[in-house]
Amino acid sequence: MRLYENTAGQFELVLEAGTTDVDDLIEQLGHEPNGYFWEGAAQLLVSAQAPALADRLTYDPEGGMFVAYSHDHAALEELKN
Repeated sequence: MRLYENTAGQFELVLEAGTTDVDDLIEQLGHEPNGYFWEGAAQLLVSAQAPALADRLTYDPEGGMFVAYSHDHAALEELKN
């Protein structure tokens, strides 16, 4: 997972699907660990554990990766951790 500033002045948290230590477990549970899965996981995590982040994040999943955008670096750091 990488966190960096893009050319538009926003920050991006990028997770490439298929690169996590839990991919096999996710597949065993009947899910595909793609970007859409990770978007759902992020939304669930934020709504349950950090609702103050909800308005500060934008998600852009694809099959091969998950990206969260924000102008707030700290918000993405909190999501990452």
